[in-house]
Amino acid sequence: MLSAVVLTKNEEKNIERCLGGLDFCNEIIIVDDYSNDRTLEKIQKALKSKVYKVFHRELKGDFADQRNFGLSKAGANWVLFIDADEIVTSNLKDEIISTVRQTDREGFYIRRRDFFWGKELKFGEIRMARNKGILRLVKKNSGKWMGNVHEVFHTVENTGKLKNFLNHYPHPTIKEFISDINNYSTLRAQELYNQGKSTNILEIMFIPALKFIYTFLFNLGFLDGAAGFTYAFMMSFHSYLVRAKLYQHQHKS
Repeated sequence: MLSAVVLTKNEEKNIERCLGGLDFCNEIIIVDDYSNDRTLEKIQKALKSKVYKVFHRELKGDFADQRNFGLSKAGANWVLFIDADEIVTSNLKDEIISTVRQTDREGFYIRRRDFFWGKELKFGEIRMARNKGILRLVKKNSGKWMGNVHEVFHTVENTGKLKNFLNHYPHPTIKEFISDINNYSTLRAQELYNQGKSTNILEIMFIPALKFIYTFLFNLGFLDGAAGFTYAFMMSFHSYLVRAKLYQHQHKS
């Protein structure tokens, strides 16, 4: 038995494509942060012949808590976590089906391919997710998600890695990219402040620049051309925003 958990918030552009790749799952759990577009209508249309549940739950800036809630509602032994802008490829689907039937492991890392500006990125910021993968296929009671943003599943070390890819289609426009990093940086800065972390003007000035140099040059982001440059620049800007907002928290009157 396999459950899929999908978090949504105004995902009308992506959700049908995402759900279309989950036809092999026994049930689909949707945790929706009160979407006010056509997301729910499209979910109903896409899953009319599938077993699915929709839970309305406010995110409150905590992605890990939202995922853990979805995990608690899953009825299967294995749970697959998918974002609305991701697609399970047919090869990955077949591999998941055969793997969960015969493994004694607690979870599996899934390699992710990022497509940006119509191009598959292979280097830079996304290189680790592409090569090492992300822990997304887990046994029901093997661990939990931690971290408000950029959350990670913590489990025992008895994990493996699947060979095939999950496709990711983030930030289709610069406007949406800027909006995303603005929102995520706000959540991350608040999380760091709550943990008692601090920053200073030197970190604000130099860490984003060093991040860009590492990502674009040392991690070979330049091999992805203009798309690689833009991705590296925007993620460095995200790094700047996190520190600048953290600094504001430290010095608010």
